[in-house]
Amino acid sequence: QGQTPPLVIRYNASTVPILQYSLTSKTLSEQEIYDLAQNQFRVGLAVVRGAQLPWPYGGKTRVISVDLDLNALKARSLTPQDVVEAVGSQNLVLPGGTAKIGETEYNVELNGSPKVLEALNTLPVRVANQSTIFLQDVAQVRDGFQPQQNIVRKDGGRGVLVTVMKSGSASTMEVVNRVKEELPKVIAALPKEIEVQQFVDESVFVKAAVDGVIHEGVIAALLTAIMILLFIGSWRSTVIIALSIPLAVLSSLAILSALGETINLMTLGGLSLAVGILVDDATVEIENVHRQMAMGKPLTRAILDGAQEIAGPAFISTLCICIVFVPMFFLTGVARYLFVPLAEAVVFAMLASYVLSRTLIPTLVMWFYRNSPWHGHGGDEDAAPVRGWKRPFVMVQRGFEHGFEKFRQFYQSLLMAFLRIRWRFAALFLGLCLASLALVPMLGQDFFPSVDTGQFRLHLRARTGTRIEETARLVDAVEQTIRRDIPAHELAGILDNIGIPNSGISLSYSNSGLIGTGDADIMVSLTHGHRPTDEYVRKLRVTLNREFPGTTFYMLPADIVTQTLNMGLPAPLDVQIYGRDQAANRLIAAKLADKIRGVPGAVDVRVQQPADQPRMQVNVDRDKAVELGLNERDVANSVLLSLTGSGQVSPLYWLNPKNGIQYLMNVRVPDFTMNSVTALESLPVGKSGVPSQDGGQLLTNLATFQRSQGPAIISHYNVTPVVDVFGNVSGRDLGGVLSEVMPLVESAKKDLPRGSFIIVKGQAETMRSSFTGLAIGLVIAIALIYLLLVINFQSWLDPFIIISALPAALAGVGWGLYVTNTTLSVPALMGAIMSLGVATANSVLVVSFARERLHEGMSSAAAALAAGTTRLRAVVMTALAMMIGMVPMSLSLGEGGEQNAPLARAVIGGLMLATVATLFFVPTVFRILHRNHRPAPPLPDEGGEFPTPSPVPSPARSKAAGELIHA
Repeated sequence: QGQTPPLVIRYNASTVPILQYSLTSKTLSEQEIYDLAQNQFRVGLAVVRGAQLPWPYGGKTRVISVDLDLNALKARSLTPQDVVEAVGSQNLVLPGGTAKIGETEYNVELNGSPKVLEALNTLPVRVANQSTIFLQDVAQVRDGFQPQQNIVRKDGGRGVLVTVMKSGSASTMEVVNRVKEELPKVIAALPKEIEVQQFVDESVFVKAAVDGVIHEGVIAALLTAIMILLFIGSWRSTVIIALSIPLAVLSSLAILSALGETINLMTLGGLSLAVGILVDDATVEIENVHRQMAMGKPLTRAILDGAQEIAGPAFISTLCICIVFVPMFFLTGVARYLFVPLAEAVVFAMLASYVLSRTLIPTLVMWFYRNSPWHGHGGDEDAAPVRGWKRPFVMVQRGFEHGFEKFRQFYQSLLMAFLRIRWRFAALFLGLCLASLALVPMLGQDFFPSVDTGQFRLHLRARTGTRIEETARLVDAVEQTIRRDIPAHELAGILDNIGIPNSGISLSYSNSGLIGTGDADIMVSLTHGHRPTDEYVRKLRVTLNREFPGTTFYMLPADIVTQTLNMGLPAPLDVQIYGRDQAANRLIAAKLADKIRGVPGAVDVRVQQPADQPRMQVNVDRDKAVELGLNERDVANSVLLSLTGSGQVSPLYWLNPKNGIQYLMNVRVPDFTMNSVTALESLPVGKSGVPSQDGGQLLTNLATFQRSQGPAIISHYNVTPVVDVFGNVSGRDLGGVLSEVMPLVESAKKDLPRGSFIIVKGQAETMRSSFTGLAIGLVIAIALIYLLLVINFQSWLDPFIIISALPAALAGVGWGLYVTNTTLSVPALMGAIMSLGVATANSVLVVSFARERLHEGMSSAAAALAAGTTRLRAVVMTALAMMIGMVPMSLSLGEGGEQNAPLARAVIGGLMLATVATLFFVPTVFRILHRNHRPAPPLPDEGGEFPTPSPVPSPARSKAAGELIHA
């Protein structure tokens, strides 16, 4: 009794606001606005599938106030409990049953509840001295509101804030679209005096980010198509490849949809990542068919033989790239839900591409080339006449081929030189790669790149115990400072949410760390084309702390991505001290917070649970109370009823016949009368459930009063009391700050009382666990790739040669991130993983070809040289297709592009150095490890260690094009 029941709510990482609407009016009161927002606006949108709406923020909760007159009660020997009992027994909503009279059955109804609010004043309370005491004699009944603890203001005007969240796995875009479809109907039912404005719409950022990824993907596809056209020299082949890529993407999307995934930043990022590899799959098939046709085979036989020849090796290469995404499934928590869809998108697109390359592409080749001039001249396109508009394009392509042939000759001579000094070159190259790994600690670590969405949230906490009226005045001054520091043309609006929400449900969903009426959230929205948001945040952090001493300020995540990554916490760094000795834990937390404030890059450091909440301690003399026929419960109920109202002790309701809504009737002493200790001492105390005969006892006769301090809030972790030290990061990476915080945490453990523990939570913990999961998964992936290659090659040595290029890929990732000043993050690690897969596939090309030459009787040196020279075009095409496809993403051109930019930069850097390793280091290692191979005796016209390799015809001439065969 007297306590609010516990609230059990569903919560996950994506339980964050996706829409916010402010309701204001120039003529209606806050009470009327809140009533309409709660019972019409919110109810109207609650029917939208996938949407959940907490109670509104701000306004004044409408109740039927029964304001007690203590002097009138005392004069009539009544107590507040007597009034509650009278109202509860005279105001009823109960059925009367039915009566069958004659041939008719009547519903019997009582006048249990007055139909008109004013009639409540005439309810009888008691008969004394043959005179009836009515409710209006001791109290005033009015259409009122609960004491206000939450104020919402939109650009200075008071109103109500309604928040829309998405529930479960619903798509943000779908929920937003459904809400916007329903919104006109809901607004049409509201009075014209109500103004509804949309303040926050996360779908705008999501849609812009998705459009940005699509835009980057289109640019990448066009650049890749131009590159393919230059290398292949055939518009027909280019069209076939261009057709296969969207089909593979659509196939991946279909599988993702069947698994319940949606089109979002992560799935689209995965598909963008896969485009370069999809190009390689299609190119391999077409080039091998061209090679067969160059041998003089008929078109149908060339297609069948070419497809059969590479089906197995291509499958192994596809599996190698898919296996590198195994680490994604070792992630836990929010990182798993973010990045597993990306991995799935890549894997499904790869598998679909393999199937299409074995089925659709041969069919398209048959259809496109059945009547082509190239086919009609026996596989020699030079024999086909070039006429009209084709001539300029052919000239450009032949010029490119001439330049590439010079590059091939240069590469051949350089590789020959490295093979002669193989031991020194291998040691030097490997040493440089290993030395480059020293860049990794210099990169810094972040869990996820920050995103500029044009919004930021500022939270302020006044002195503990500050009244909401004083907090509102403080927010006025802070808002003036914000408007002074941010130019008016860049400021779209300011929304203040002051105090604590009216509902425990809304409080539960709040992620700003509210504890009382001294707290306030200030949401600032900037216009399009604004200066970097972080610039204003850094400026305000300095200005506000200087101009408002004694007030705590900290920045909160405003974008949906960071709020999701924080898992409901108000900061990325959360040091939790939990145990039963709360007083000792708070002291340790305060000392630890002081030390963390000295860490460079650590900002907004504060202890979440202050212990200086002003209290008025009422010490009841139990012996005296018993002597007067009272007990502790009677005193507690009387104080609770007078100061908070009957809603906490004996809830009463009045049914409004006009709108059919029940409103709480709250019997209490008006706030304005409880303005001194003397007023508290004069509160009447009566026996619960027993009519008073003498007006009860004054509280001062039963208790003494003492001012004290206590905790403003008590938090728990796994049922154990916990104290949180929150901190943000600015101007430095999260990993660097964490590396200095952890020693401080370890040092604090020495002072912990018995039974207390200290842990680090938040993004910091998620980042560490994600990095650990990725590292373990990466080792397992490399081991799986090695074993797969062992099975395929039936050798332990050649798979080792293939994976010898991986250190170079990792070194390239380090350089790519270092040069672009990008921190190591989960997206960057995913880019590193992707580059390892492509590097492995390219190394398979070189090693498999070299093995074939060994089996044909070549020496290891000649085989290595032939493999590098012949596979040069294949390796360069695959790497360039991947890198060119990543360039738009690496530049973060669109909204939210900062999220995937580290991934693209890691891929580009890793493939650059991995390609160098594939073309130089891998042949050198092959030569070293196969040095004992005894070649067949050379033919009379062959001589020396490096016999001249047969020339590699260009694709424009013979369509061999380096034979892009994964074999």
